[in-house]
Amino acid sequence: MPRTAVIAGVGPGLGESLARKFVDEGCQVGLFARSASSVEDIADDLGEDALAVRTDVTDREQVESGFETVREAFGPVDVLVNHASGGAWKGLREIDPGEFERAMAVGPAGGLHCSQEAVADMQEEGGTIIFTGATSAVRGRGGAIGFSAAKFAVRGMAESMARELGPEGIHVAHVVIDGQIATPGAVAGTDRDAEEFLDPDAIADSYWHLVEQERSSWTLELDLRPHVEAF
Repeated sequence: MPRTAVIAGVGPGLGESLARKFVDEGCQVGLFARSASSVEDIADDLGEDALAVRTDVTDREQVESGFETVREAFGPVDVLVNHASGGAWKGLREIDPGEFERAMAVGPAGGLHCSQEAVADMQEEGGTIIFTGATSAVRGRGGAIGFSAAKFAVRGMAESMARELGPEGIHVAHVVIDGQIATPGAVAGTDRDAEEFLDPDAIADSYWHLVEQERSSWTLELDLRPHVEAF
């Protein structure tokens, strides 16, 4: 039986690379995105093993409906990637309370909604839950209080869930993306050296390694960065 995966927060860049990698490895994949247009194009390109599901992860009812749509198409969920994030790039004095609340609603709360749905499917056979993190999850970034707070919260969730769920055969991992991903928007018009960016396809390879890890040597946290990145 093929694995069923949900990638929550799909768009051009890493989300698309994750979807492509998982389909290439034989998974059937549900692609969650708040906007339908781009994710439907990705799903069409990937074929019958990919399903676009318009889902706002901040809305628990939409998440429940999205998971049910995936189950009806592909069966119980074995793998979840909590990839959605948000946050105004503003400091303490500039950020609006609503912008801060939105960052917390997308990352930590959205991850909670999706994880609770996925774990319901994983309790008997086990599974994998991966959180996409950032440098800001371990070192708060100046001028990005909402993003930093949300990423710190997601990292704490991943550690707590790993301790709770690991004994039940559910692997929870947190990936620190230390650097800028080479999305079309990031690369266009820049004069930066290509080696300063993370290749989203290479990141996707590392996520798949987490899915495939033997349970005697599970990774909790994985740092990924370009070889030229200072850290």
